[in-house]
Amino acid sequence: MAGRKPWKEVVYHVLVTLGGFIMVYPLLWMVLSSFKPTDMVLPTSSQLIPTQWTVANYVQGWKGFMGYTFATFFLNSFFISLVATFGTLISSSLVAYALQRLEFKLKGLLFVLVLSTMMLPAQILMIPQFMWYRHLNWVGTYYPMILPYFFAIQGFFVYLIMNFIGGIPKDLDEAAKIDGCSYYGIFARVILPLIVPAMVTSAIFSFIWRWDDYLSALLYVNKASMRPISLALQLFNDPSSGSDIGSILAMSTLSIVPATVIFLIFQKSLVEGIASTGIKG
Repeated sequence: MAGRKPWKEVVYHVLVTLGGFIMVYPLLWMVLSSFKPTDMVLPTSSQLIPTQWTVANYVQGWKGFMGYTFATFFLNSFFISLVATFGTLISSSLVAYALQRLEFKLKGLLFVLVLSTMMLPAQILMIPQFMWYRHLNWVGTYYPMILPYFFAIQGFFVYLIMNFIGGIPKDLDEAAKIDGCSYYGIFARVILPLIVPAMVTSAIFSFIWRWDDYLSALLYVNKASMRPISLALQLFNDPSSGSDIGSILAMSTLSIVPATVIFLIFQKSLVEGIASTGIKG
């Protein structure tokens, strides 16, 4: 400690603080501008702190559209995100367990196919998936936004959970097998309780990704009452009559609250899950 130069630490912390402020400035501007009167948002866009505080944007924005308040859109987003996340956790953990612990034919090929889903942009599959879902009469429903996630279509979560399971000693599996557990029993009684950090990490990422999913909602939802929050925000933009900037900022601020709260609550488990699986940012 005596040999370290204090001025270098000061410069380092100043630069890090400045960089962090630059990164978070757009978010701060959005939150603080949501408390400005609408006619003062853009003319004073360079001013961060409001000179006149108001909650009228929240009141106006929460009224929603066409008889539906923003509570409806929030509930839609919660339904889609929670059910899809549940399906992701169940299917990804089962596939990860099978690929990590079981021996069967074509295991290597299946593992490569799972990894390939991480490397293939989702936009490439957009058109064939839409045609397929239209043939199944799923367009206009939540099915395309929920059911596919019950079949482990996201290789990232499979790979993350596989790495975590790989750190669990196989002796536990052997001991459970001697006690009479089947493969399903080993998974439910031994593996599942030990991969909770990885499951929490997967749940957080999955929930946030589904919550922010705009493109899927744009493709498959055609009723105002079914819109999630990501698509409902678009309704504030009316090219013919202008946009209600204040309400957009207010509802956008509210839309980031659930994901932020979930992240803060499970932050410790998230860090533990990422660190234990060896996945670095």
